[in-house]
Amino acid sequence: MTHDWQQQIHALHEELIRRDDPAAWVREADAVDASLRYPGFALRGPVFGVAVQDAAVGPEWRVLKPVVNGMPQMARDSLNTHLWFTAKDDTDDPAVRRELLAAVDVLEREPVNEVEACGVRYRIVRGDEFSRCDDHGLEPPRPTDPEPAARSWERSTGLTPSPDLDFALDADRADDGPMAGAVRAGLRDFTYRGVRFPADVRRDSERAAASHPHVVLLPTCFGVVERERTGWEPALAIQSTPHDARRVLHDAMAEMWPMLYRFDDEKKAAYAKAAEEFRTLEHADEARVADRVFRICRVERMVRMGPDGPETPRPSDVDEYGPMRIHPTLLDDGTVVFEE
Repeated sequence: MTHDWQQQIHALHEELIRRDDPAAWVREADAVDASLRYPGFALRGPVFGVAVQDAAVGPEWRVLKPVVNGMPQMARDSLNTHLWFTAKDDTDDPAVRRELLAAVDVLEREPVNEVEACGVRYRIVRGDEFSRCDDHGLEPPRPTDPEPAARSWERSTGLTPSPDLDFALDADRADDGPMAGAVRAGLRDFTYRGVRFPADVRRDSERAAASHPHVVLLPTCFGVVERERTGWEPALAIQSTPHDARRVLHDAMAEMWPMLYRFDDEKKAAYAKAAEEFRTLEHADEARVADRVFRICRVERMVRMGPDGPETPRPSDVDEYGPMRIHPTLLDDGTVVFEE
């Protein structure tokens, strides 16, 4: 570890002492325990989102759309939609609307990673998703991980909003604690290695470590993984809290999968029973049905930062489709034109 990083970790430790926050000390102890119980890291791969830099607010980059998408184009499409609805609903100024729609037009035609409108920079950002692990699987939720104030299993209550929203991409965060600082230090030189990664992926990874040497840890999220012959594979989208991950797993077993895969009555009943047993346990981190095993796990993500902000998608990152028109024509006066 370099002297610079040692100094930063000491500063984080001093900040933790200065705050005199018992809850923060408990979280830090939890993190130390997790590093011993789950010493390995399981890499899932890249994730993408949208960050924004508004000079009128400050120099920092903040997350606009959660860094959870599996392809850069999915993040570009979410930015396209954001700008289109901003032009439609959030301004009455034709000039502002034209500038926003000009950025939309670019996103409809080109796989760009940055656009600017009304003095605001919008950037497609790249992160890496990983989980801690041991020889038996991925790390489950910790006792100190935040939960909703009211843990409802009813779909009508909605899920917890993403903690990514408006998150500042600051590589010098003082409130993360020494363990988070140590993780950032360890990830600074992380690159994709091994023959399972294509040569261009490895080269891009090495370049990124040099061009974007600083690391930001995004808020921890929670996923549902399924045991396969080759390991644990993601089964559902990541969620903001452990309870939200449990709830989507319950809903998938009880309703979504039986409908999507057209289960027969016997299989549907088996999944419904497993879902109800899982729900009754309230805080379970594992569910079994038929020959399948599902677990709730912690999901961590990092974003690399360079002199000009967060890293954008790499040349070797793959899109399965390209830019397209998503929304109908919006005129300068706010009229939406639905074409035949």
